[in-house]
Amino acid sequence: MFVTQSVKLSGLAPGAPRHDAIEYLGLTASSCLELYARQQMNLPEKIDREHYQRLILYIKNAIGGEFEAVSGAEGVVHVENHRCPFGARVRDAPELCRTTASVFGGIAARNFGYAKVELKRRIALRDDRCEVCIYTDREAAKGQAGDEYVSEGETVVSRQALADISVRVADKMAHALCPSGRAHGAHYRPLIVAESRAMREILRAVEQVAPTRASVLISGETGVGKEIVARAIHALSSRSAGPFLAVNCGAVPSNLIETTLFGHEKGAFTGAHSLHHGLFERADRGTLFLDEIDSLPLFSQANLLRVLQEGEFERVGGGQARHVDVRVVAAANRPLESLVAAGQFRGDLYYRLNVVPVCIPPLRERPEDVAGLVHHLLTALAQRHGGPSKSLSDRAWGQVMAHTWPGNVRELENVLERAFLFTPGRVIDDVDLHDGSGIAVPYAQSPGTGGMLHAARRRATQTIETRVLQDALERHHGNVTAMAREMGITRRAIHQKLKRYALAAAAYRGDGRTARRR
Repeated sequence: MFVTQSVKLSGLAPGAPRHDAIEYLGLTASSCLELYARQQMNLPEKIDREHYQRLILYIKNAIGGEFEAVSGAEGVVHVENHRCPFGARVRDAPELCRTTASVFGGIAARNFGYAKVELKRRIALRDDRCEVCIYTDREAAKGQAGDEYVSEGETVVSRQALADISVRVADKMAHALCPSGRAHGAHYRPLIVAESRAMREILRAVEQVAPTRASVLISGETGVGKEIVARAIHALSSRSAGPFLAVNCGAVPSNLIETTLFGHEKGAFTGAHSLHHGLFERADRGTLFLDEIDSLPLFSQANLLRVLQEGEFERVGGGQARHVDVRVVAAANRPLESLVAAGQFRGDLYYRLNVVPVCIPPLRERPEDVAGLVHHLLTALAQRHGGPSKSLSDRAWGQVMAHTWPGNVRELENVLERAFLFTPGRVIDDVDLHDGSGIAVPYAQSPGTGGMLHAARRRATQTIETRVLQDALERHHGNVTAMAREMGITRRAIHQKLKRYALAAAAYRGDGRTARRR
């Protein structure tokens, strides 16, 4: 527990990336652990790979693991573990796995000059075991994932795979968005938390694609951070000096989407008393982010395709073609492939948008990012509300790490803000976790049954929420505004829930009320 909390507290130090602190901890410990193990095992000064394998197994099993050797290819040491030395609490701090990588890598680099460590499976990520491959031969390591460790004189240097990419991208964004540092202060940094390999791979893709003209299609559940990825693409591109405009297509009524995107001429329709410049005109030489593009009506999809292909459009009520230079980054909550197959989305537009696909995993699939996000958000909340900084207690950390976060980063931020505001002291001991239907979610103390409890809770939540929505649809005859008023949430939130459970409000209106419960 001490080590777990130390790792979490390491993220509170300003300007100290969490992965750097963990890496330093592991590399520092590796020399001490090696010296101790050598004395206990009476190893020669110069060791071979077989000695090295025995040495790292001895260290880990002395700490409390159950590591054993697995036969592997030439130039690679392959070990497995069925019980983590850190115990079940490692799931509360999956970053601790990096201490294993740095201990193994540091020892190998000192003895062989080079090592690449790949964590293939991890108990911390709810795999059935830990599986680690240590490549001590550069040729064998080529094309393999992992973090590199190199001996330079008396020092071992870590070259973490993608480790510094989040800092690099954040720095570039800060320079592009606030070149003088005046807008948000000299220490302004956008929210880029990428502790997990999945998010770092996404940032690497952003770095590669941003300088090009390629269209990018971002997919992922609501609240995962699609807009921040779109902003990173803009900030790292040659268009960073131009405008970045964002629109949620699902929040714009279908009869206004054309004028929103393309503008209208004066007198184009009743109420059009003046000329209106649409988003494409305003985003000229910049980037336009079209969120929830899966909600775009079919008649607007054809006009969007024309802009993407020809770079031209016409205002509503106008007959003159206008040319613009706009990069489009689109995002969807639902898989567009299935909408294309159902005839609800144009195939030609889909392929035009999907030049570079970027899929952001939900927060429940990247628990390494949770702790980093918690630290960042608590710091931001202290600045926003002008109060002292606060931290989570051991119990609160357990609640946060056990939750499945169906609302992803947006839900995490809301939960932490609520806890921040209603906690009088500086330690938050309890976080108020509710699912979408307003039912409190209990904290599952038993890690052994965590997966089953999460699955059962998710199924129960979906069943309850579906029934609540169906009953509300019947009471209000499909009137989404009335439903939102009754439930105390926005119309957009109602539409999102209806999409999630494949419920059509139109089916409950007028004579259509006969086709509803499924």
